[in-house]
Amino acid sequence: MADNRKIESKADEGERSGRGSTDDLHGRVAKKDVAKAYEKYAERFTPKPRYFFNSLKAFATGGMICTASLWLERKFMAAGVPEQDAGICVVIILIMAAQLLTGLGWFDTVGKHVGAGVIVPITGFANSMVAPALEYKKEGIVLGVGAKLFSLSGPVLVSGIALSTAIGLIYWAVGVIW
Repeated sequence: MADNRKIESKADEGERSGRGSTDDLHGRVAKKDVAKAYEKYAERFTPKPRYFFNSLKAFATGGMICTASLWLERKFMAAGVPEQDAGICVVIILIMAAQLLTGLGWFDTVGKHVGAGVIVPITGFANSMVAPALEYKKEGIVLGVGAKLFSLSGPVLVSGIALSTAIGLIYWAVGVIW
């Protein structure tokens, strides 16, 4: 209520001083005051981020995923699968699990509760490929899935390929010079 009285008094001042119409001044003042008032109001209800706790949670969940992956790799190797093939099998399982969770609509829920630890490994990349494909599948294979498949992961791939090429060229140039 106090904000409304301020707005009205400022509008009355503008009208008395002849600086413009009441509607024009009231509109300008009202927009600024409403925006400021809303910002203060929203700050009271916006939860403060818990950076330290979120970092610990991401570290723990990412560590658990990696520990489970290593355990699974050891089980494959104990079954007679060569080490390199066992690692590939684990990566395939992680990708399939992320795709399944994304398809069922659970990946975002899991990610919300466990944090970045589930997004940073290969599971996040799998989610970024499957989510747009599911979202745009109703638009068809070519214009929907095909056009939007790399919308999230495309920039990451381009950046990764460009950076690795640049680093490779620098490494090669240093090797040639020395």
